Amino acid sequence: MNKIQIVINVILVAAIAALFALFYGNKKDVVETVAVSTCSEVMPVAYLNVDSLLANYTFAQEASERLMSKQEDARVKMNTKLRTFQNEVADFQRKLENNAFLSRERAEQEQQRLAKKEQELQELEAKLTQDIMLENQKLNQQLGDSLNTFLQEFNADGRFHIILSNTAKDNVLMASQQYDITDAVITGMNARYKK
Repeated sequence: MNKIQIVINVILVAAIAALFALFYGNKKDVVETVAVSTCSEVMPVAYLNVDSLLANYTFAQEASERLMSKQEDARVKMNTKLRTFQNEVADFQRKLENNAFLSRERAEQEQQRLAKKEQELQELEAKLTQDIMLENQKLNQQLGDSLNTFLQEFNADGRFHIILSNTAKDNVLMASQQYDITDAVITGMNARYKK
């Protein structure tokens, strides 16, 4: 009886080993077949080079120029007011050193006026900076909305399941040129913007 159990156990082990080999052998073939078929097909993915879009999209160029013009105007305005304030402070110092004020109260009044003016200049600078920042956010929002609207129309047929953004090779380190839709998007968005 022991010999019969040993023979049955040996047959079971051999059968299990055979099934194991067949099962994993077929898995490997299936995996290789899937890998080959996936690699030979074009994936429904695309990417857009955002740097190129910003450099070549007419709206983005015009928005950037407007923002730079506002920044320059703010800088000139601040520099003019600052120069005037610095001249007033220098004049106050000169008068103070030469005892040109009629009374100590008059000197203190002038000092308070200059301190108030300095505070106003700081507030103006903060306001101008805030205005430029808000304008930049507004333009970025408009650009984002324009891009999203265009991409929805561009991909209305659903040929792409994913469209990635790529800025200075941050997101897409390497990709086949067939997945780059940047030129088509720039051309389409510029045509749409001209209308």
